[in-house]
Amino acid sequence: MVPQAAMLLNVLSLYAVALVLGLGFVFQLVWHELPCPLCLLQRVAFLGLAIGPILNIRHGPRPSHYAMSLLAAVVGMVVAVRQVLLHILPGDPGYGSAVAGLHYYTWAMLFFVLAIVLIALALLLDRQFTSAMPPRPPALARLAVWLVIAVAAANTGATLLECGFTWCPEDPVKYELLINR
Repeated sequence: MVPQAAMLLNVLSLYAVALVLGLGFVFQLVWHELPCPLCLLQRVAFLGLAIGPILNIRHGPRPSHYAMSLLAAVVGMVVAVRQVLLHILPGDPGYGSAVAGLHYYTWAMLFFVLAIVLIALALLLDRQFTSAMPPRPPALARLAVWLVIAVAAANTGATLLECGFTWCPEDPVKYELLINR
């Protein structure tokens, strides 16, 4: 894979992570569906997925960068599978709203599986690792990095408001740090 193609794939992966986290944030703010602790762990894993592409954009593609994202995808998949298994019994309504018949955690599981496959395929393309470090990343790449950072900061702030300075509630119904009357 040529350096330009590697850069493009890393940028697209950052936009995909930002989109997934942004959709979770929309569910939280617009439909008032507060994320449970397992949902929050999945969000952290999505942020972990972004570490590899950010490092690849900044320092050039390295197998170790992809490995960090691969580990985050495996952790995220395990957490998502755990949540799917909690709600797999017939008659269980699941947690939160369904989109196209699947809950957010089921979509997360599918996304993590897809990420694992795509990262493994990217690791097979050795030519990206032999080229020199790329010049300054294009504006689209820098924007993708800052978008992920902004979504991460927003999710961190919302989690602090939801959980406060203690354990997050198992079935959250309000923001602990906001005055609820």
